[in-house]
Amino acid sequence: MRHTMLPRRTWQLAAGLLLAGFLLNFCLQAASFSLELQRIFGWILEYPLLYISGSLFFFFFLLAASVLLPNMYIGPGIILLAGAVTGTANYKKLSTTGEPLFPWDLLLLKNAADMRTITKGMISPPLLAAGVLFVAVLVLLLRRLPEMKLRLPSRITLGVISVIILAGFITMVSGQSPLASSLKYQNIFWNQKVNYTQNGFLYAFTGNLRQNLMEQPEGYSKQAIEEIAARYREQPDSGGTAAAGEQPNILFMMDEAFFDPTRLEGLAFSEDPLSFIHSAEQTTPSGYLLSPEFGGNTANVEFEALTGLSMYFLNDGSIPYQQRLVKMSFLPSIVSILKERGYKAEALHPFDETFYNRNRVYPMLGFDSFTSEKDMGDSGRITPDGYISDKFAVQEAVRRFRSAADPVFLHLVTMQNHFPFTKGLNGPNTISVSGVEAEYKDEIETYVHNTSLTDEALAYLQQELLTIERPTIAVFWGDHLPALSSGIYSAAGWDREPRLKHETKLMVLANFDIGADPLGTLSPAYLGPEVFRLSGMSLPPYYKLLEQVQAEIPGLSKAVLLGNSGPQSGLTPKQQELLDDYRLVEYDLLEGESYSAGLLF
Repeated sequence: MRHTMLPRRTWQLAAGLLLAGFLLNFCLQAASFSLELQRIFGWILEYPLLYISGSLFFFFFLLAASVLLPNMYIGPGIILLAGAVTGTANYKKLSTTGEPLFPWDLLLLKNAADMRTITKGMISPPLLAAGVLFVAVLVLLLRRLPEMKLRLPSRITLGVISVIILAGFITMVSGQSPLASSLKYQNIFWNQKVNYTQNGFLYAFTGNLRQNLMEQPEGYSKQAIEEIAARYREQPDSGGTAAAGEQPNILFMMDEAFFDPTRLEGLAFSEDPLSFIHSAEQTTPSGYLLSPEFGGNTANVEFEALTGLSMYFLNDGSIPYQQRLVKMSFLPSIVSILKERGYKAEALHPFDETFYNRNRVYPMLGFDSFTSEKDMGDSGRITPDGYISDKFAVQEAVRRFRSAADPVFLHLVTMQNHFPFTKGLNGPNTISVSGVEAEYKDEIETYVHNTSLTDEALAYLQQELLTIERPTIAVFWGDHLPALSSGIYSAAGWDREPRLKHETKLMVLANFDIGADPLGTLSPAYLGPEVFRLSGMSLPPYYKLLEQVQAEIPGLSKAVLLGNSGPQSGLTPKQQELLDDYRLVEYDLLEGESYSAGLLF
C-alpha cells in the first residue's frame, strides 16, 4: 500500500508545482503591470508562448528546489516566498522610479540593513499586512502538509533534468536564439520599460543577465580613436593659468534628492526654504543640472560627474558602477586627471561605504581615501534615527581643506534629503506649505524643511570658503528629484513636463572671482570641464571634446535633449558628428581596448 501511495503523492506534488509555476509567473507579471488585470490578461493573450514557457521555467525551478531538502515542500515554499518579495520590489521600484527591477539591483542585497532604513515608509501598512499573512499561510501549509521524501536516485534524476532545462532556458534567452525568437521574444535592451511589458518579467530579467553597457559603435578601431585624439588635441584651450597662479581646491558636493521645491506650481510657503540659494544665484554661476535619473540611481549621476561619460549612450537601465566599473582596474576620471597635477583626492560619503560598490569603485577611480558613515560616528545626526546632516558633512569638508598642504579634490555625497520623508526625522518642520492635498502635507513640509537645512549648510560653506587661504571652488548639485508621492508632481502638472522632473539645482561657490554668468541647464558629464574653465585650469583633450559637445547639446539625456535654444527632438549634422566621437570614446573606455586613456587624458 505504501509503495502505491508514494507515486500518487509525487504526481500530486508535480501538479501542484506546475500550478504554482503558472501562478508565480502571473503574479510577477502583475507587478510589472501595476496590478492591472486587464493589461495582464491582454499580455497573456498576445504572447501566450512567452507566458507558458516562462511558467514552465518556474515549474522546473520549483521542482529543482523540491529535491534539494529532505522535505520536498520546503524548497518550493522558499522559492514562492522569494518570488513574492521580488514581485513586491519590482512593483515598488516601478511606482517610485518608473523603472523595473534589474538583475544588478540584487547586488544591493548585501546592504539589506541599510536598504531597510532608506526605504522605510515605502511599504504601506496594507501591503505589509498582506506580506505577513502570506508568510503565515505558507508556514502553516508547510507545517500541515505531510512530510514527503524521495529516494536519492530519484532526487538526483529530477534535479539534473531541472538544472539542464533551467540552464538551457537562460542560454536560449540571453543569446536571443532562434527558438526564443520563435516564441516572439525580442531583447529590447535599449528601452527596458518596453522590454519588461512586451516580454514579461522573466524573459526581460533573464535577458539582462548578460547585458553589456553599450554595443560597439560602427567604425570603432584604434585608428579612429587616434584620429579623435589628434582632432581635439589641436583645439584651443579655454582654460589657462589657475586662479592666482595657484591650483585651487575643488569640492564636488552631490546632494542626495535635492531640488528646488518652490518650482512646484500651486504651492505657497510660509518662508523661502532656499533663501541663501535664491539670493546667491544672482552673484555666482548657477543654473540646473539635467539629471539622467528620477527618484533613484544616484550612482549614475555620480558616474557622469566623475568620469565625464554619459548615460545617454548606455543601454536602458544600466548601472555602470555595478555592471562594469567594479570589474575594472582603472578608468580615467577627473580624479586621475587632478592626481597627475599634484592633487590629493578624497571621497566623503556619510552612509554605507559598500552601497553601489563605492568601496571598490572609488579606489579604482584613483581616490586616495574614502571616509564613510562608519568613520564619522553619530554626532552629525540631527536625531538618532536621521541621516548625517549636510552641515556636518560640509564642516568635515572645510576642516580637510584647512588642514591640507597640497591642493585637494574632495568628492562629497550627502544623504540628509534621502527618503523617507518622515516628520521629525531632521527635527520639527519649520516651514508650512499650503496648496497641497492633506494626505501629502506632512511629506512635502518635511522635505521642504530638509532642503532649508541644506540651504543653511551652503550659506555656512560660502562663509567658511572665505577663511581658507588656498583658492577653493565648490560645485553643488542635486543628484535627482526626490521620490515624493506621485500625486505631488501630478498636482503641479509635472507629469507632462519631463524636463522639470529631471532638473535639480546647480550652483558654484568660490573664494575667488569666478564671475556670475548663468550656467543654464547642464548634464553632469560636463561638470569637470566647467569647473576647470571657471578656475582657469588647462583642459586635457577629453575635456575639450566634452566642452564642444556641451556647447552644442548642454542637456544630453534620454529623457530630455536640450540644445542651445531649448528642447529638441533631432540632431543637427554637427551635433551628430560630435556625438559620434563621444560615443566612440565612451565605448573605448568602458567596453573596448581603452586606447583613449593614453591619448585623451
